[in-house]
Amino acid sequence: MNRLILFGPPGSGKGTEAGMLIKDFDIPQISTGDIFRKNISEGTELGIKAKEYMNRGDLVPDDVVTELVVDRLAEDDAKEGYILDGYPRTINQAESLNGILADLSEQLDHVIYLRCDRELLLQRLTSRRICEKCGKVYNTITMPMKQEGLCDICGGTVSQRKDDSYETAVKRLEVYEKQTMPLIEFYKKEGLLLEVDGSGTAEVVHDRIKPLLI
Repeated sequence: MNRLILFGPPGSGKGTEAGMLIKDFDIPQISTGDIFRKNISEGTELGIKAKEYMNRGDLVPDDVVTELVVDRLAEDDAKEGYILDGYPRTINQAESLNGILADLSEQLDHVIYLRCDRELLLQRLTSRRICEKCGKVYNTITMPMKQEGLCDICGGTVSQRKDDSYETAVKRLEVYEKQTMPLIEFYKKEGLLLEVDGSGTAEVVHDRIKPLLI
């Protein structure tokens, strides 16, 4: 069974790698980012709050995120394993997750940390584009659209989000370094950390990760 956390700085490719791994192991990807975007698109109260934080490059408060994760882990498709993408992001969240798993009589199998240098991260973050209709993620450098501004999948408009500007990207990395980097030592001490070089194409990084989980 694979109960996994996939984490790393913004722009490290967590979402893309998670999407590839769920096909390998037939387990769901539980992404707080997807949950937030769904709520934002639907205009829910949570979505409005989340958007304010995300546009500033700040993290959504722990209590809001943890409540969403608790509900998601209780769903049937997560019984045989899952990949947590974007959670936990703080020591407080990691400790809350340990408590949640203990209540469920479960435990994590691995924590995959995607390591990338700052220059590469900034390049990736400011090159990201997202389809306004279906949410497909592109990168103008590593994963461009076939036709500029149009989604390959649904033909929707592809644009840059406000939180992908250079200024916000710098802020996001600063927040990550302050609040999330401590998770490296946290999970090292628990004997769960697998550190993987996150540079290169999505396929190259996938080929580094998969053998560690088999």
